[in-house]
Amino acid sequence: MNPISTEQLTAAQEWRYATKIFDPARKIPAATMAALEEALVLSPSSFGLQPYQFLIITDRAVREKLLPFTWGQKQVTDCSHYVVFTARTQLSEENIASFIKRIAEVRDIAPDSLTGYRDMMHGNLIAGPRSNVIPEWATRQAYIALGNLMTSAALLGVDACPIEGFEPEKYDEMLTLNGSGFASCVCCALGYRAAGDKYATLPKVRFPADELVHRI
Repeated sequence: MNPISTEQLTAAQEWRYATKIFDPARKIPAATMAALEEALVLSPSSFGLQPYQFLIITDRAVREKLLPFTWGQKQVTDCSHYVVFTARTQLSEENIASFIKRIAEVRDIAPDSLTGYRDMMHGNLIAGPRSNVIPEWATRQAYIALGNLMTSAALLGVDACPIEGFEPEKYDEMLTLNGSGFASCVCCALGYRAAGDKYATLPKVRFPADELVHRI
């Protein structure tokens, strides 16, 4: 792999902003969207367990129904693809066993060779104190995937807007998530900025690096 330059990375980050107005006529090409979906799949997570699922909504009618529960933010309906991040509400022995099986299949190794890893996950997530905060833990993992998605989108010239301003309970009801073992936790609109979005040209407001970055 040939890495991009530091200048390219910084340029993409400078170009990126939380898009307020999308051009509803512009759609993300299939190949580009496939790459963004793969970025979601390849996102890192604690233990590699991937305690989330991603709902990619292109159906306009569904998005219209979600709009009233998203504070009327038109990005929901005007973007090309709308991603709802859902996090596990609980974690079971079966979930860990399924992951161990997947590791063994992908890496062509014996499941028994992963006993120590399985026991470590069990001790931390099933038997340990973290078992009491699985929804919060899983949500943090979903946010890692959100960050990865937005950076990947910027590098591909796709605009994005993360959305926390929504009613998760209503989303869960509308998207039939209740009883599924998953709950919505954050969303992200993807597409292309409209020419009239004034926020696209405003300077980014950030504290100086020396106030945010401390070297020890």
